[in-house]
Amino acid sequence: MPCYIKRMRVLGIDTSNYTTSVALAEDNGFRQSRKILSVGKGECGLRQSNALFLHTVNLPEMMRTLAPMGNVDAVAYSAYPRDVEGSYMPCFLAGKAAAESVAAALGVPIYAFSHQAGHLMAAVKTCGNEDIGKKPFLAFHASGGTTELLYAEPNEKIGFSADIVGHTLDISAGQLIDRVGVMLGLTFPCGNELEKLALQSTAKKIPSHICVKGCDCNISGAENTATKMLKDGKSPEDIARFAIEFVGKTIVRMSLAAREVHPDLPIIYAGGVMRNAIIKKMLKREIPNVLFADTELSSDNAVGTAYLGFERFEKDFKNLSQT
Repeated sequence: MPCYIKRMRVLGIDTSNYTTSVALAEDNGFRQSRKILSVGKGECGLRQSNALFLHTVNLPEMMRTLAPMGNVDAVAYSAYPRDVEGSYMPCFLAGKAAAESVAAALGVPIYAFSHQAGHLMAAVKTCGNEDIGKKPFLAFHASGGTTELLYAEPNEKIGFSADIVGHTLDISAGQLIDRVGVMLGLTFPCGNELEKLALQSTAKKIPSHICVKGCDCNISGAENTATKMLKDGKSPEDIARFAIEFVGKTIVRMSLAAREVHPDLPIIYAGGVMRNAIIKKMLKREIPNVLFADTELSSDNAVGTAYLGFERFEKDFKNLSQT
């Protein structure tokens, strides 16, 4: 008599501050759909109430793009930014409502994870090293809302436990990139356009002073420098290059400091800032044993969240089967 192996499928939902994202994770891969939230010209972000409204509008459309979903065994969603007490953003309520509705209708388990854990899982799954995520590692999460260097290790309940090794003491790397981009008339979020602009710079010398102490950094001063460069008539290309190189050098310095404490651990980089090819090149040149999320999955996505749910359900399913 033939033996049929159940193919598991988990739906993931992530409603971050700037992207509505849904994904299906299966044994043999994933499917996803994303939509960046619309931000007005010249604005550097969205109010939480506006983000929540836009997610509510976008989610039905995103769900339809994954149809037909087939049999969904569990639903996972991003419930809060980080796995620390008091971590909360209203925009994640849209994903929670959708996830709880789907799970209730299907009668399947539902799992809540942090947005940061989703980023780490997306990186772990796509960095090209199958051993990452099975034991402790260093992770650098650099995005519009976060610049944190983490000591991470697997955790069956929440995906990864993560202790902060270093972080920004003011604004995030992504905020600097977006603020400089908006200052130059680019469309928010500005990462891709700012990188293209920076690659056109022909300046022989770019300001290089960074502010890193141990594994912590200050970034806001670079915004003042960029503003001064614009007032002094420096080209948009040179200003863009300054901002990106400032972020890259800061991440390099913080990573090297962390390596002094944890010399044998690999470092994996995740978050929207890590889509930047200039910064990746700097890191690969300066630091051995570094890994990166797939470029497509560096920015906000529900793929990592779906895989967090997949692994959690897989463990629960095996435990249930053995009882």
